[in-house]
Amino acid sequence: MIVGVDEAGRGPLAGPVVAAAVLLCKPRPSGLDDSKKLTAARRAELEATIKRRCQWAVGVVDVEDIDRLNIFGATMLAMTLAVDALCAKLGCDPLEVLVDGNMTPAGRRPEWRWNARAIVGGDAIEPCISAASIIAKEHRDRMMCAAAQQHAQYGWEKNKGYGTPDHLAALRAHGPTP
Repeated sequence: MIVGVDEAGRGPLAGPVVAAAVLLCKPRPSGLDDSKKLTAARRAELEATIKRRCQWAVGVVDVEDIDRLNIFGATMLAMTLAVDALCAKLGCDPLEVLVDGNMTPAGRRPEWRWNARAIVGGDAIEPCISAASIIAKEHRDRMMCAAAQQHAQYGWEKNKGYGTPDHLAALRAHGPTP
């Protein structure tokens, strides 16, 4: 039982960091890849398939905790929350957790109790991490579109909180949001 974990929201200027943990089904969904390499339509299709057929969970860390922990610490917490939520659904722990990147939460979060392996570029080469990448990105994108309704001047429905030229201009004009 191998679980893949990835995050979305480590680079933006606004919004939460979201991690997803996915245990793939057999046969696994076809066409899995790094979420950034997929079109929005293909990501949405794959998200629906993953959610319908596989086991998954998300962990969300809000901006107050990002400010308190820093983005790295918040990312490690989001990953821990996602894996813990998935284990609660499954009723057992995975054999191993594959984490996209060069570090895992092991030794960085006291709650982390699973055997983990970091894989640089794992979202493009390990299908379970690719699936987690898709779930995390789609979940966070929906959160940013909802937040854009309260703060329309920042264009989050388009930039998802990333520092695009339009978002930076809006920050200069309007200042940061609460």
